[in-house]
Amino acid sequence: MSDSTVDAEEVRHVADLARVDLDEADVGRYADQFGDILDHFETLEGVPDVEAEPDLVNVMRPDEITESLDQDEALENAPETEDGFFKGPKVS
Repeated sequence: MSDSTVDAEEVRHVADLARVDLDEADVGRYADQFGDILDHFETLEGVPDVEAEPDLVNVMRPDEITESLDQDEALENAPETEDGFFKGPKVS
């Protein structure tokens, strides 16, 4: 059982926000579970903060400008094109 108490009205409010229909048996069960979750968060508040900033290193390569394909070359292997663009199947 948890030290944090969550009443049935709070559970109904959260369920309403989430658009979840709960029966009365679920409301009591979730009230206990929400209380347990809040207790876990209270435990996490006791973890000390880390003071030091880690040394960050950029592991990405620098951008390099290179030649790219022209439009005709890019569309050369496309199964279907229309007005100079790739054409794909309709999405319904």
